[in-house]
Amino acid sequence: MTEKPVHPIQVTNADLPPTSVLSEPDVEFNARKTFNIDLDMQVPGFSVKTSLVPDLDPSYCFDKEITQAILAGFCYNRRVMVQGFHGTGKSSHIEQIAARLNWPCVRINLDSHISRIDLIGKDAIVLKDGKQITQFQEGLLPWALENPCALIFDEYDAGRPDVMFVIQRVLEAEGKLTLLDQNRVIRPNPFFRLFATANTIGLGDTTGLYHGTQQINQGQMDRWSIVATLNYLPHEQEVNIIMSKMRVTKEDQEATQMINSMVALANLTRTGFATGEISTVMSPRTVITWAENFEIFKDLAIAFRLTFLNKCDEAERSTVGEYYQRCFNINPLNADFT
Repeated sequence: MTEKPVHPIQVTNADLPPTSVLSEPDVEFNARKTFNIDLDMQVPGFSVKTSLVPDLDPSYCFDKEITQAILAGFCYNRRVMVQGFHGTGKSSHIEQIAARLNWPCVRINLDSHISRIDLIGKDAIVLKDGKQITQFQEGLLPWALENPCALIFDEYDAGRPDVMFVIQRVLEAEGKLTLLDQNRVIRPNPFFRLFATANTIGLGDTTGLYHGTQQINQGQMDRWSIVATLNYLPHEQEVNIIMSKMRVTKEDQEATQMINSMVALANLTRTGFATGEISTVMSPRTVITWAENFEIFKDLAIAFRLTFLNKCDEAERSTVGEYYQRCFNINPLNADFT
């Protein structure tokens, strides 16, 4: 195998080998055993963990439908977009699957500052043999295309138009990337995989929750072969995820009841948002953060106030306080540090 030059992005963990040591998947994982879901599927992966493989979260709970969609991306080189509300675990779902497959993974947040040259590359002045010379420095997209790597575009619906048209070139399964500055055509590595996460479905912000998102060219949306939706989970499933995160067993009835009430409160905020009572919602991420803050402050009401209540509009805090009182029989607005 020809040794590829090490790209600066690979310098992440000195104890692990770089992605360039990989050639092709050399092991198969059973989906049922690996992800603890009811799915008979053999998934290719790597026996060697390299520097860009995400850290494993052993307590992570996988959603069957979303996991199946993402695994199809890894197995069959499908372009997979995961859409849904904030804090539901869209990016972490992809990362934790990659972690179990030992598949190198890179995330790019498509904020308004990411430009075309950031993705493609640019000429840069470098020192060589004591002299300053101009040398092309390739961006992350060409590097990822040439390696067995999963590339995730986060906040896909917030990307700039010039960036989106660059991405459109590689959305085809065999999509080649032409570097005009280099007179070079890049053919994708057979084990390059492309994913994206988005809060909207390419139609712009219709809820007022996601300012800065844009409508996506429907010709580009058509190139995403799988679009999965990950929104708020059923009550029991969300409780199980938070219990797993906090390492709470069902035998601990007090903690289980507390988490049940926390998720019930989160669902009240979601219903309140849907009916127009409040303009801020609690995501699963917020509930987990609340549980983590409870471990710090040892007071559930104070942890709630610092985690969520203080983010709410002042005019709506009394309504959120009523939700809390329904679940815990205490008003968090009266909680004090003394």
